[in-house]
Amino acid sequence: MGTVTKEKKVADMTVGELQEIIRKTISEFLDPDYGLELRPEIEKELEESLKQKERAEGIPLEKVIKELGLK
Repeated sequence: MGTVTKEKKVADMTVGELQEIIRKTISEFLDPDYGLELRPEIEKELEESLKQKERAEGIPLEKVIKELGLK
C-alpha cells in the first residue's frame, strides 16, 4: 500500500489506507523498535547467542540469579 501523507483527511482515505495507519500505529505502540533494522554486528551477536543456546552453552539460570543477588 502507498504512503499516506499527514495532510490527508480521514474522509479522503480509502479503507485500506486507514487500516494501514491503524496497523502501523498499533505495531509502534506495542513495539517502539518496530521498523528499525539491527546493525550487522548486533545481528551476528544474536545469532551466536542462539547457537550457544542450542549447544547448551548458556549460563544456568540459578547462577545468574545468584550473581545478580536476586535470591
